[in-house]
Amino acid sequence: MQTLDRDEASIVVAAPPEDVYALVADVTRTPEFSPDIVSCRWLDGAAGPAVGARFEAVNVSKIGKRWKNRPVVTVADPGREFAFVRTEPFAGRVAWRYRFEPADGGTRVVESYEVERPVSRLGWVVIEKIFKDGNRREALRSGMESTLDRLRVTAEAARSDTDAT
Repeated sequence: MQTLDRDEASIVVAAPPEDVYALVADVTRTPEFSPDIVSCRWLDGAAGPAVGARFEAVNVSKIGKRWKNRPVVTVADPGREFAFVRTEPFAGRVAWRYRFEPADGGTRVVESYEVERPVSRLGWVVIEKIFKDGNRREALRSGMESTLDRLRVTAEAARSDTDAT
């Protein structure tokens, strides 16, 4: 049985923290960045990031199986931090966080997760046997690196479009 605790990845983006935050905190754009998310929408009348707002994310496994989760925003501090917590009956409770720090004329984005309640034995059986997810720690690390790189490309392209006008 696998275990997860925490991990983080970072990248420097040639765009201001407020611009990069706006991309991340608009969860409806998450499928553009994350290789594991196919759709995301605000719930309960929420129209954007605010503490307590809920959204629905539809994830996809590497073998094409899909599942939904409904995270709750825990931090919405423009240009500084965006965080949410995802709780599932057998998959534990995981806090995801994005920090935005000025760096080298742009922004250092740090994406991290921390397991607040571990995945249950049954949850690991589902992850490993049904979803065939292999090494979950490596998959999450790879997903964060891919997400951050896609975010960088999008933010820098938007920045160069703005600079060109």
